[in-house]
Amino acid sequence: MMSSAIGTVKEAFTSVTGQTAKVSDLEQAIVDPAKENTKGMTTDFGVHISDPDNWLQVSNGTSPGPGLLEDHIAREKIMRFDHERIPERVVHARGTGAHGYFKVYDDRASKYTYAGVLTDPSRITSTFVRFSTVQGSRGSADTVRDVRGFATKFYTSEGNWDLVGNNIPVFFIQDGIKFPDVVHALKPEPHNEVPQAQTAHNNFWDFVGLQPESAHMVMWTMSDRAIPRSYRMMQGFGVNTFTLMNAKGERFFVKFHWIPELGVHSLVWDEALKIAGQDPDFHRKDLEEAIASGAFPKYFFGIQVIPEAKEHDFDFDILDSTKLWPEELVPVEIIGEMVLNRTVDEFFPETEQVAFCTAHVVPGIGFSNDPLLNARNFSYFDTQISRLGINWQQVPINRPVCPVLNHNRDGAGQHRITKDLNYWPNRRNLAPPVPTNRGGYAEYKEKVEGMKQRVRSAKFQEHWKQAQMFYNSLSDYEKAHLVGALSFELSHCDDPVVYRTYTSVLNNIDYNLARQVAINVGGEIPKHPIRENPGHKASRLSQLEFPAQEPTIKGRRIAILLADGFNYGEVQAIRAALKAGMATTWVIGPRRGPVYPDGEEVGSGSGYSADHHYEGQRSTLFDAIIIPGGAKHAQALAKNGRTIHWVREAFGHLKPIGALGEGVAFLREAVQLPGVQFASDLNSDNVTTSYGVVTAGKYDAGSAAADALSIKQGEKGFVSNFAYELSKHRCYEREMDGLAGQVAY
Repeated sequence: MMSSAIGTVKEAFTSVTGQTAKVSDLEQAIVDPAKENTKGMTTDFGVHISDPDNWLQVSNGTSPGPGLLEDHIAREKIMRFDHERIPERVVHARGTGAHGYFKVYDDRASKYTYAGVLTDPSRITSTFVRFSTVQGSRGSADTVRDVRGFATKFYTSEGNWDLVGNNIPVFFIQDGIKFPDVVHALKPEPHNEVPQAQTAHNNFWDFVGLQPESAHMVMWTMSDRAIPRSYRMMQGFGVNTFTLMNAKGERFFVKFHWIPELGVHSLVWDEALKIAGQDPDFHRKDLEEAIASGAFPKYFFGIQVIPEAKEHDFDFDILDSTKLWPEELVPVEIIGEMVLNRTVDEFFPETEQVAFCTAHVVPGIGFSNDPLLNARNFSYFDTQISRLGINWQQVPINRPVCPVLNHNRDGAGQHRITKDLNYWPNRRNLAPPVPTNRGGYAEYKEKVEGMKQRVRSAKFQEHWKQAQMFYNSLSDYEKAHLVGALSFELSHCDDPVVYRTYTSVLNNIDYNLARQVAINVGGEIPKHPIRENPGHKASRLSQLEFPAQEPTIKGRRIAILLADGFNYGEVQAIRAALKAGMATTWVIGPRRGPVYPDGEEVGSGSGYSADHHYEGQRSTLFDAIIIPGGAKHAQALAKNGRTIHWVREAFGHLKPIGALGEGVAFLREAVQLPGVQFASDLNSDNVTTSYGVVTAGKYDAGSAAADALSIKQGEKGFVSNFAYELSKHRCYEREMDGLAGQVAY
């Protein structure tokens, strides 16, 4: 109990200040120009610079003369610029990061491991997380269809632990020797470097069509999982099978999970495509905005554990990274949580230079014989050397917060100056090995026997059951989206061999799925299934099974669409109520500047400041739209094609839409949303909700007073009803009933 109380106090301090042990460590490397004890600009060797704008030259005063090579100030400036760049990551190049902290709730995991980071509730462990896409370059867009990286560096008191995961629990290949092939295939084609940041091309689909082990992963990447709404709303998975060892020396197989507090939510495909052009930095800005507003992203940390004695009790190999462990068979135990509460001070030294390695584990955590993990343990370390040099772990963002002492020396970028002897054993017994009973890393004593050969075991040869299980477990709308994604991707393949091959592959998963896609893309329409789909399902594969624990609108972005003549009181009351739920509201008006409420003459009053004008932002960048009342305001909106498109597009993207008073008439008469029922009495504050469209006739002081934000449905309380629809993320019934398809957007 005492350790838990200590942890609570530490967490409160860290949460309020954002100050973790790693943040404090990084302060040694931070330079604040406002606080530096110097007269001003200097060279890298400390000499003050009098003129950084002109290269030293011989001049007669009337025209430039030759530049002099002796100008060491100019040469240093240009030379440093020429060498600013480092090799970008081969995969996961496009990413963003944030600092945070991790804690476990109690010591319940001690039956599996003696790792303090997973068993000591008094600890607050500093973390740094880097989210990323996989295939695109650093300059690609955030919202492309892709796997998302979810890499976490834990700065523990025993050393750094890097949990390098994705937002999808399985992978394309079983054995790491195929890494070069899968990456070459999904990257742009070599003859023209096209396409950027998407798999919709011949080479990728050719590869996965000839590599049946990829089938399960393809189902996931063609699902909504590959177009997340936000990094704050996606799961993270360790993917590989690791091991835990407890104080008794007993070993367990483990998979690691992150589950977002806000639930698991995605964009819709048309929206993802548009955001890629309208705001390619959408996800990184979303993360920064949430942290800046105090809506700190939180993830629950879970483990799936299998005792060593039960390794072979399943009809799949638990070491196969193209398979997941169904939660009906191996439940996820939630043991802790992570909060991200601090953005970086400078992107390059932190987010770009942070380097992860799956081989970085701490005592109590180990590896399995997962053939994908074995290759990752080599490849990640090797890659960091290529990007950052042999001393990459001395870069401030990468260095541990615990003491580091060994006999490794020299190499480019060596920062440490270590006195005395540089070998072991030595006559002074300096930097000796640490016995395992005093904290030295202990490997599990595993008996190994078998033939040395290049083969895969029998269970590794089955590729279809879990692909079927995933597809069967999706909701109807998720299945429809998956069909749409496959159809989009394969329609971009211009080689008939490629798209015909893959529609045939799909017939191993589900006959109807294969038929629908084949019809859409011109593949051969199957007459009967290659392999029957027995219909087996598993829980917690559909995103619908991962709602927030409590309905929430935390961090959601709501656009309030205004024109001159709007109802000022309604807008003020709505914004205050939504702010109480930690959502952000953004005023979109005819101009970026004052928009004038009813009763104020345009151009003469103080007005109400708009954050953006109609053309400056689009509905795609918000989670919902509200149109308040006001006769002149509603009439102006009705005469503007862009504002009508704003609402129709939001309707097509299944987003909640709210309207009050004359704003209801604007929806009904100008926007013309099909199949939606609206509030009919403009003198009543009773609420009508229909397909995610929430309307009421009025919203006065009395209505607002009775509308304490409770996020629930009911005939009273416009904001509460609207917040409830917003907490659901989207109204998918609108799509499944064919209403979204009736609106041009």
